[in-house]
Amino acid sequence: MYSIPALLPLSLTRRVGHPYQNRTPPKRKKPRTSFSRVQICELEKRFHRQKYLASAERAALAKSLKMTDAQVKTWFQNRRTKWRRQTAEEREAERQQANRMLLQLQADALQKSISESVSVDPLCVHNSSLYALQNLQPWAQDKPGKLATTSSLA
Repeated sequence: MYSIPALLPLSLTRRVGHPYQNRTPPKRKKPRTSFSRVQICELEKRFHRQKYLASAERAALAKSLKMTDAQVKTWFQNRRTKWRRQTAEEREAERQQANRMLLQLQADALQKSISESVSVDPLCVHNSSLYALQNLQPWAQDKPGKLATTSSLA
């Protein structure tokens, strides 16, 4: 039969902290590499022409800029990430601008329909975008003579 004192030393020697703390300490983090303006300029020019480099192209560029292959590879990966984020932000800004314009068109059309009674196309009644476009009709404000000259061009 087991004695209680034999179990005590195991229960008292419990590990403190994270289990990986007892391993060898990790290597120090490498400091951030600073590139010269010339290197950055050449990298940016190449990125503008070509978003991805083959290994031979990357090695040649690294050699010409006195950089390592890994530095060029990492720089291109980071630059592509920045480029994707910027283009996504630009697309979102364009989408918001288009929405604002559509809302303005709809508001203008509603205002115009309130001030003038316009014959309503039954297809446009249930679609606010089509309704807004139908009620804009900038050509309807032209004089009859101008309408004939514009249609003769078509």
